Amino acid sequence: MSMKIRLARGGSNKRPFYSIVATDSRMPRDGRFLEKLGTYNPLLAKDSEDRVKLNLERAQYWLGQGAQPTDRVARFLEAAGVIAKTVRNNPKAAVPGKKATARAAEKAAKAEKPTE
Repeated sequence: MSMKIRLARGGSNKRPFYSIVATDSRMPRDGRFLEKLGTYNPLLAKDSEDRVKLNLERAQYWLGQGAQPTDRVARFLEAAGVIAKTVRNNPKAAVPGKKATARAAEKAAKAEKPTE
């Protein structure tokens, strides 16, 4: 049985609230889970201690049983010091697209043209 530690969405429209759960990976996102490990409220300020509440002992237990955390939950666990930080690199995110590159080249050409 492949286990995941992931977010299960709750809350109403445009007011998200997530439960951090340990579940079988074949179950639906908001479906059956084995254990609730904590909560995540993205509407709170980033420095608020109530934003992420996590039972670290149980999270370590499930990680020991072979559960794989999702990307977002892995970041929570890294911040809590449960798992080692991984280096993330997305060099394409900072590269402008074709249209932006063309606009920049056009603007540079206009700047080089001497004004009379």
